[in-house]
Amino acid sequence: MRPQNFHDYRALARRKLPKGLFEYIDRGTENEIAIRALRESLDAMKIAPCALTGHGAREFSTTLFGKRHALPLIIAPTALAGLVSHDGETKLARAAATAGIPFCVSTQSITAVEDIRAGAPGADIWFQLYMWRDRALTQALLDRVWASGVTTLVVTADTPTGPNREYNARNGFGMPMKPSIRVGLDMALHPGWLFGVILAYLRTTGMPTYGHYPAEHRVAITGAPSGEAVQLEHRLNWDDLVALRREWRGEIVIKGLLSVADALKAADLGADAVVVSTHGGRNLDSAPPTARILPDIAEAVGQRLTVLADSGVQRGSDVLKYIGLGAKAVLAGRLPLWGLAAGGEAGADAILAMLKREMDLTMTMLGLERPSEVAPHIVR
Repeated sequence: MRPQNFHDYRALARRKLPKGLFEYIDRGTENEIAIRALRESLDAMKIAPCALTGHGAREFSTTLFGKRHALPLIIAPTALAGLVSHDGETKLARAAATAGIPFCVSTQSITAVEDIRAGAPGADIWFQLYMWRDRALTQALLDRVWASGVTTLVVTADTPTGPNREYNARNGFGMPMKPSIRVGLDMALHPGWLFGVILAYLRTTGMPTYGHYPAEHRVAITGAPSGEAVQLEHRLNWDDLVALRREWRGEIVIKGLLSVADALKAADLGADAVVVSTHGGRNLDSAPPTARILPDIAEAVGQRLTVLADSGVQRGSDVLKYIGLGAKAVLAGRLPLWGLAAGGEAGADAILAMLKREMDLTMTMLGLERPSEVAPHIVR
């Protein structure tokens, strides 16, 4: 039977992907309180309809940084998406282009931004930056990104260190992946993935690597990027944003803010947008859910910069709830990956089309013509 919703796609992905890879994407951190709180916060929100206010059609388009997009959606940056499906990042970029939305490439993607651009020339590609300790290497990466036609830079601000995901250690899956009998058995029990992804890379480009790391620091996914130069910069601070603002000619988005004070600081220092985000409940287990913080941030800085939101999206109604709380558009991470796992590029296309259908159905039920009209109908 064709998958009908998030849960169907997730179940398909669970069957097709090795356990280590599936849980790396699916789960949270520590006691997984934050990931449960995301779902509870969205489920607790209600939207009151307007009776007898039907429209012939709904209009979903939105404008971000001067570009019109068909939906108020962005495919969020996710590390190692290229392990979910062979050349997965490029497939996601093409799916985003088909849907008329941006796709954000991760610093820790398998495929380099230049190759994604070549494979998806019509995509509106954004780039997510994890700052490396060697700033000259970081600048060289940004030069490559700009040369690939990317103008929107998304700086992740909520990951000063690797989070405590104990299940990754048990599964032997992480960055790097640790070869073991358990990992080998996990892969062998998923031959479709083993032949369709890993062997497909081995036949073409070799063992998958982190595509954006400099050649002298690039290793296979079974090894850690060598040297301190490309370690995550745990001392990242607002002075770094000032320096980026001075050097980067396009838009700068700060991702992972959960306080009004930080949002105000971002606006003062020249950011073009912020993403109110808990990193999908994957980083700080005590973090408040996005829905609790988003309205205050939108009220404080919504007239000065673009407010975006993410974390926990499973339905089109979730997208509308975040928009009703003040977001201009919403990033989705796990959803596109489940589509990609279930059916490759066609699966990613289908799950984005599903989100649009769900949004359309919800807005029809509400009697609204545009997502921006939902705010007065949120019941909190």
